[in-house]
Amino acid sequence: MSHGVSIGLRTNDAQALDRLLRRLPPRWRPAASPRVDRLYSLRIGDGPGRGLRRFSLLYRDATRIARSHDLPAVMSALESDAQLYLAERAPRRIFVHAGVVEWQGRALLIPGHSMSGKSTLVAALLDAGATYYSDEYAMLDARGRVHAYSKPLSLRAAAAADDEEPPAVAPTVNPRPLRVGLVLITRYRAGAHWRPRRLSAGRGAIELLAHTVAARRSPGRALSALVSALSGACVLAGARGEAAELVARLVEPSPGP
Repeated sequence: MSHGVSIGLRTNDAQALDRLLRRLPPRWRPAASPRVDRLYSLRIGDGPGRGLRRFSLLYRDATRIARSHDLPAVMSALESDAQLYLAERAPRRIFVHAGVVEWQGRALLIPGHSMSGKSTLVAALLDAGATYYSDEYAMLDARGRVHAYSKPLSLRAAAAADDEEPPAVAPTVNPRPLRVGLVLITRYRAGAHWRPRRLSAGRGAIELLAHTVAARRSPGRALSALVSALSGACVLAGARGEAAELVARLVEPSPGP
């Protein structure tokens, strides 16, 4: 169980259970009831060797959602699906696809979906002294404070063999909820220089709503949390080039209006 949502797991290989548990959303805990909101069933196929190989299969309830000889890829499908289910259904949190660090005592949010470059920017901010909160979701409470989504920052490009876990940055220990100080709405564009424009809090909330998982299911609750989150925050939008250039501008901002 995690954040009020219960998930069940079963597999035909007990030795794989620990690896499956590591794929669950952060801060999960065992549930007392056998009833679950969603059940994942993983049938692990044969490993490499001579003869016919069986696929590994992953089911969400009665629906097959992954089929592959690549077991880590099947486990990644479970991880992604379980995280999205939690983000859609969590009753006390609003999940925004965003990287998050603590920067100068406040939360710095970088909204964006997978492969948008937010993990690279998060890593550059960590190198500059920021504190890691998430590279997957900004998790907001009803007051608009950001809570850490304590999933390790995966450096996917550095992953080695298929059966190895990618290198990762460990979650922050006992992170406190933060007010939002800065939101960077940006995407990488080769050769671009960071010359952002400032957005109003209302426009910033609309931009974040596009990355909010529960926007369709609970639009009123989502928008309320976003408006609260951006009260007093600075929202900057613009294309960026290399992450190091943007971070250098944040550390030593150029003079001017």
